[in-house]
Amino acid sequence: MNKKCLLLIICAVLLAAALPAFPAQGKEKTIVSNASTQLADNAAQMAAGGTEEQITLSRRNNRYRLTDGDVLDLDFPFTPDFNQTITVLPDGYVSLRGIGGMHVGGDTIPEVRRSLQRVYAKILRNPVITVTLKDFEKPYFIVGGQVRRPGKFDLRGDTTVMEAVDIAGGFTDNAKHSQILLYRRVSNGWVEVRKLDLRDMLRGKNLNEDPHLRAGDMLFVPKSAVSKVRQFIPSATTGVNYNPILH
Repeated sequence: MNKKCLLLIICAVLLAAALPAFPAQGKEKTIVSNASTQLADNAAQMAAGGTEEQITLSRRNNRYRLTDGDVLDLDFPFTPDFNQTITVLPDGYVSLRGIGGMHVGGDTIPEVRRSLQRVYAKILRNPVITVTLKDFEKPYFIVGGQVRRPGKFDLRGDTTVMEAVDIAGGFTDNAKHSQILLYRRVSNGWVEVRKLDLRDMLRGKNLNEDPHLRAGDMLFVPKSAVSKVRQFIPSATTGVNYNPILH
């Protein structure tokens, strides 16, 4: 009986000592998992030819970041004279009542609110500010190259690559149907390039493989065959008039 009691006491002591360690172990696993994901993304981008200075690791669950043309409502509950509606200018700045210019381009709403509280604290005591995103850039896609109406289009509902080409007026007579290039942002500063064969899709062979567009996607329809395309490229090199054959 004494041995059983002693064994139970030892087990209880060991269990009590182990319990505080469980959260720490879970946290370490999370950190290791996140680090592994980042290293994998980094390796993929490095393989694409980017340098360590150029590469920005992918972020999960990103908050919306302001861009030019976005409109914000600023509400000061205790000092309503400072209530205002501001628009982000092409250089990323906004003009604030009583303050002047402040750069907000690329910031999230919580970041803007903190910045506003900091700058308005110079003229107001403990300012309370509510920031509401009133208007923002709508989801869009871009079609360039050998289509009849190249340009930027609103992404309204579920749209596939073939439907996007139709929205852009369809192919020209010189279009290379079998080598359509789809550019998709995969991280801040980097875009993934996929080569699609719409000729087979149009013949009814692979209709189930017609990709669905995401906001910000770009399609390029070349005039001639593209022999080689890098899987990842800097996003700054893409645009409506971008020609991958010349790069």
